[in-house]
Amino acid sequence: MNIIHSAVKRVVKKSLIVALGCAAMLSTTAHASEKVYRLKLAETWGPNFPIFGDATKNMAAMAEKMSNGRLKIRIDSANKHKAPLGIFDMVKSGQYDMGHSGSYYWKGKVPNTLYFTSMPFGMTPAEQYAWFYHGGGMDLMEQVYAPHNLLSFPGGNSDIQMGGWFQKEINTVDDLKGLKMRIPGFAGEILAEVGAKPTNIAPGELYTSLERNTIDALEWVGPSLDLRMGFHKIAPYYYTGWHEPGSELQFLVNKRTFERLPEDLQEILRVAMRTAAYDMYTQATHASGKNWSTIKETYPDIKVKDFPPAVLKALRDANDRLLAQHAEKDEQAKAIQQSQADYLKQVRSWTNISHRAYLNSQAQ
Repeated sequence: MNIIHSAVKRVVKKSLIVALGCAAMLSTTAHASEKVYRLKLAETWGPNFPIFGDATKNMAAMAEKMSNGRLKIRIDSANKHKAPLGIFDMVKSGQYDMGHSGSYYWKGKVPNTLYFTSMPFGMTPAEQYAWFYHGGGMDLMEQVYAPHNLLSFPGGNSDIQMGGWFQKEINTVDDLKGLKMRIPGFAGEILAEVGAKPTNIAPGELYTSLERNTIDALEWVGPSLDLRMGFHKIAPYYYTGWHEPGSELQFLVNKRTFERLPEDLQEILRVAMRTAAYDMYTQATHASGKNWSTIKETYPDIKVKDFPPAVLKALRDANDRLLAQHAEKDEQAKAIQQSQADYLKQVRSWTNISHRAYLNSQAQ
């Protein structure tokens, strides 16, 4: 009996040791799974900037909630980091883990980044989102940013942007010659091609530059944000858009930072960015409708103008020439242009018999 009793005690003891070991392992695993990852995000916009700044706050809040507090993102606005157009370099170097800005701001550093915001005479927001997620756009964007230790994700669409606020009416191409205008991206190259003098100015300096005649015209976004900026108080002509038919911001992510996150947090971050981007698009559409009503009521003398057909033809011709030049020099640019052109041709035929046909029917 003593022998049996001793054997039972040995088995129980061993079982207890194994159980305690398993419990310790489970405790360690649980502790690891509760590790908090803290990221820093730098944005081009100032503090509490509406719509654009809402997108970053919404993304960070969703990421924290979905991760049960394991993923926390601190947002530094331009007043904190002092470099509104320095986001690319700060995220690339690892000074910041993430950024929120516009891809076409980096065309001076990496020319092919400009294709991922919006291209003149290109896709609408719905068409462009379809290209990103179903037409190969994300893969092409990854190829452009990969050499710089960066990942780029759609970061919110402002919808079609207006052609800008002008101090004088544009009747002919000659009216563009020598015109000093704030306009970034490929549209700036097009305007330079027809004789204008484009420049890029940080958002906080736009109103003063126009008021003091440092520039003659500017484009910003549309009523969603233009009302707040007050441009309608100092420029009487508001032109409809051609240059940014679906302007997509971006979330930049340091690739090494992203790869150090656990797989579930990587997916949570992807979902939070994608959801915040679409939320920004709907918010911008709502705000533009609401704010345009306010502008019309308080400043009824504002004149909404279309650029004359001859001016648009000159701009389109310049666009085609410059695209051809970029493609001739750069195989990657050629591939991106071809992808966008092929996708636009396919999807626009549907847009024409759906959205365009519906809107035309309502105008009759």
